[in-house]
Amino acid sequence: MRSSFLLLLLLFFVLPALAQYEGPAVEACRAYAKKELERDGTRASSVLLERDSSLAIERHTRKVGSQSISSILTGNGAVVLKDAPSIELSFICLLADDKRPVFFNWLPRQNVPAIAQCRRSEEVRAQTRSCLELLLRVAEQDLTAIYALRFQEANERGEQALAAYRSSNDEWRQYRDAECSRRRDLTPAGVSAEDYHIACAVELTRRRALDMR
Repeated sequence: MRSSFLLLLLLFFVLPALAQYEGPAVEACRAYAKKELERDGTRASSVLLERDSSLAIERHTRKVGSQSISSILTGNGAVVLKDAPSIELSFICLLADDKRPVFFNWLPRQNVPAIAQCRRSEEVRAQTRSCLELLLRVAEQDLTAIYALRFQEANERGEQALAAYRSSNDEWRQYRDAECSRRRDLTPAGVSAEDYHIACAVELTRRRALDMR
């Protein structure tokens, strides 16, 4: 049954023209996701589904076995943890109707907002700077591990490849520092400029790691 659901997901993903949505399916899918996490033993303080521009619903009646599916809701969300940064993900939710979800699955999300990870939980929000510094350390460690692999590859190709590799890394770090200084001047209300600067470094470091994989 689950494999049939996954096949249906692939079919839905190729369908065009997702529509923005503000109806009851959002809360129904959120509650369903929370129950799924509890069943799996994940100790989340809450589950959030963002009501932003990424939230969309596709109306398309199908049957998976004996189960009728009327629509699919997609968007971004988060699993909020009490004493740790939130887990920012995308999601997909299949519904029999707008109040009856029958399948929910979290999906990987790129370009995760670091500030959001450190401000969803009240306990973590009180230590936003420490949270962001932790995220930056983790991102730097991940990037360092990937750099080690790429260094070995460049070294095997010779001095010219190694020089290009080192130059690329140096120029990227200069870009990151300059870009985060630029963003610092655009810090939104309610966020400290230093926190916003660190969050920028987290996000660009994560993106660099993706590019280097």
